[in-house]
Amino acid sequence: MWPNRRVVDLFGIEHPLILAPMTGVGTVSLAASVCVAGGLGSVSCATFQPERTAQTIKQLREMTSRPININFFCHTEPKGDVQREQAWRDRFSRYYREFKLDDEPQSPQFSIAPFNSAMCDVVETERPEVVSFHFGLPEPALLARVKAAGCRVMSSATTVEEARWLEAHGADVIIAQGNEAGGHRGTFLGPDPSAVIASQPGVFALVPQVVDAVKPPVVAAGGIADARGIAAAFALGAAGVQIGTGYLRCPEAGTSNLHRDAIRHAHVDSTVLSNLFTGRPARVLSSRLTRELGPISNAAPDFPLPLRALLPLISLAEKRAINDFTPLWSGEAAALASDLPAQALTVQLVQGAIERFRQLSRDANAVASTSAPSDSPLA
Repeated sequence: MWPNRRVVDLFGIEHPLILAPMTGVGTVSLAASVCVAGGLGSVSCATFQPERTAQTIKQLREMTSRPININFFCHTEPKGDVQREQAWRDRFSRYYREFKLDDEPQSPQFSIAPFNSAMCDVVETERPEVVSFHFGLPEPALLARVKAAGCRVMSSATTVEEARWLEAHGADVIIAQGNEAGGHRGTFLGPDPSAVIASQPGVFALVPQVVDAVKPPVVAAGGIADARGIAAAFALGAAGVQIGTGYLRCPEAGTSNLHRDAIRHAHVDSTVLSNLFTGRPARVLSSRLTRELGPISNAAPDFPLPLRALLPLISLAEKRAINDFTPLWSGEAAALASDLPAQALTVQLVQGAIERFRQLSRDANAVASTSAPSDSPLA
């Protein structure tokens, strides 16, 4: 059925379709629905405390007995810089005044801890079949504990160099994340992620080069939201695909109405890579904020501190049905997103991809039977 079964066999799933673990919008129900359809359902626990992570995994286990993927971040802890953060807040003063907020509203407490020992305790107890990481891999001792718990490990690479690093440091599967992908770049090599993205390749340039460079199976991610993209990824050597934006309009997704409406009206040129929201470059739908301040700023504090200054604006604007300041995560394939329930969409993607493979095989056989003369050694 599938031309490359390495991911299917390694993860014990029916189809090599992986739901992207979308922080904030990827719900347990969405993940479970993809699992039921034979794919790998994923939930991001990157912003959770250990207790909530354990509860989330238990909830997902109650909804499906099939393999699941739990995702975490491996970023470096931000360096506090009072002056830099104050200068960042000052950039939003005109918006505070416009929305009748204090010039300097009290910044809410907000932080995201990288994968640590306490979270690893949860993984060892709950034992998800797959654990995926963004921004590299955890320190060797933690990674060894994850693997000793029987979990397969995935992580994202945005370059061939990163893919080789992941292989050398123990990744079982490498996600080749192309420039088209929604959300945060998985970039982790190099001191400045915002500079690296200027040369990040697209998925269909990246995938074959990563496949040639490493031994673990490769999953293609970025700009893939229908059967054509799946078939193309496999033609380039991928053993699976990861899809996120294509599921954002599914009823099980935690996508807000504002976000859904924006996705519904998006075009291929509607997104930009921006570090304004969290300090790390991420693909989002263009908004008033990215247009007026420019999508990339060298003044942004370390990830994820920039969001502190934006949260009061986001909260007040969204109450007025305004998405000017909300990070509307989206890949370039937003126009291909579907309103179908996630299980039905997954089945549709699987059936469409298999039909594409069959059609390509028929076309190849037809060409072979008509292109060689009868007296040719190829006939």
